[in-house]
Amino acid sequence: MVNGLEWAERPWGSWHVIDDGQGYKVKRIHVKPGQRLSYQTHKHRSEHWVVIFGMATCVIDGETVVAGPGESIDVETGQAHRITNMHSEELIIIEVQHGAYTGEDDICRLEDDYGREDDDLAALDAELRA
Repeated sequence: MVNGLEWAERPWGSWHVIDDGQGYKVKRIHVKPGQRLSYQTHKHRSEHWVVIFGMATCVIDGETVVAGPGESIDVETGQAHRITNMHSEELIIIEVQHGAYTGEDDICRLEDDYGREDDDLAALDAELRA
């Protein structure tokens, strides 16, 4: 934690919690060039992404959506989704999570380029809380 807020390095980049409160969490997500997040779902939250820098290629329930700076994408609770940075510069996204629970263990990975399992995430989340 930094200044009481969570942050984490991941194989694809990093995320930093900007704000966290009852029923919401706001993150700044950095995705390295040529990397992508897990194709995943969440049981307890929806997400709203706003691209700040770079181009995001997103898959939402199998459909591809491309968004640039100032554009946004909504992911409903339960929708399968993934963010990919197919370009040579860093991608920066602001993510607003909304739901009864916004913990890092509310992830069901459907595909992961880095061989991570959901149990790995639970262990990382426990480290963050320690």
